[in-house]
Amino acid sequence: MKNLAILGSTGSIGMSALSVVDAYPDRLRVVSLAAGDNADRMAEQHARYQPEVLAMANGAAMDRLRTIAKNLPDKCGTGPDGLIAVATHPDVDLVICASAGTAGLEAVLAAIRAGKTIALANKEVLVMAGQLVMAAAREHGVSVLPVDSEHNAIHQCLHGRNINEIRRVILTASGGPFRGESLETLNNVGPEEALRHPTWKMGKKITIDSATLMNKGLEVIEARWLFGMSPQQIDVVIHPQSVVHSLVELIDGSVIAQLGVTDMRLPIQYACSYPDRWGSSLPKLDLVRSGRLDFYEPEHDRFPCLSLAYRALSAEASLPVVLNAANEVAVNAFLEGKVAFTSIARIIEQTMDDHTPSSVETLASIQKLNIWAHDHASQIVLELNSQVTAGKA
Repeated sequence: MKNLAILGSTGSIGMSALSVVDAYPDRLRVVSLAAGDNADRMAEQHARYQPEVLAMANGAAMDRLRTIAKNLPDKCGTGPDGLIAVATHPDVDLVICASAGTAGLEAVLAAIRAGKTIALANKEVLVMAGQLVMAAAREHGVSVLPVDSEHNAIHQCLHGRNINEIRRVILTASGGPFRGESLETLNNVGPEEALRHPTWKMGKKITIDSATLMNKGLEVIEARWLFGMSPQQIDVVIHPQSVVHSLVELIDGSVIAQLGVTDMRLPIQYACSYPDRWGSSLPKLDLVRSGRLDFYEPEHDRFPCLSLAYRALSAEASLPVVLNAANEVAVNAFLEGKVAFTSIARIIEQTMDDHTPSSVETLASIQKLNIWAHDHASQIVLELNSQVTAGKA
């Protein structure tokens, strides 16, 4: 029996993880759960799984939970401390992290120090603090297993191979809903259009990141830390069918690919079962019905977020923290109708240009820089919004 902590249990990844638990009740057990502010869904999860520890993002969400749930455990927490308590419970073997922001990073570091295996679905953790997290994992002998379908695919392709055999890894991207659209069209798309992802059903933020290709840029940074690759060894190709989840090219020119249906339960199950494999009743890939598989070069001119991510990775140090924070602000501003779709990259680039790269070797320094980047990007959003308002006057 493997005991799980799920950070972000009421989100799409968390719900998929609980579906995997339901499929293997004799192999997986929920010990602790943490969520944002969805108290109604957490109440349902508590009734079903009876966790020994649970946490909500804030006191208001916890108060709401207490009014609708019965027999809550004695150990209930809120905020970063609650998240850490969920991640470090003594009985937990595997922490599935889908919680966003620096709170998720702090919880992952605490779980690593407590000797827990990490199944990572939160991009921010490695984008902001890849060197810090992986150094801690090595120090404590902890495995960090990727849950993102692309990194999970690479992990499977690399399994049992010497790193010296690898020439490069190739991340696939669907291209989002706007592949092939003109710059003029992109400048006029709204949130509703950007949220219509062609192949994956995901949360709002990650869906917009997919539309801008920033999602793939963040994955490039993740891959550098997960697999010890240089930026020159990490490539991206557009693959609209999302059947090939990623590929690995060996030094002799052979290319190994991992294929599968677009269902996040598959990589989650892999992380839960690793190093074993379990049978599954999930849908199987039908190659005949899949039809043709297409691959294209990314369009960097119309989707500059990918290039910005490579720029941040090449600089390393503090720039990925700034990139990540500015992107969060820009995406939220777009979803709220404050800026245009094409302004997302502009806000990120301006924030990066205004930052002087520095060393970020501690959690405290990362948190401080994250706050600066959020504030600075927010100011840029205000300025852009003022220009638009003045233009309409």
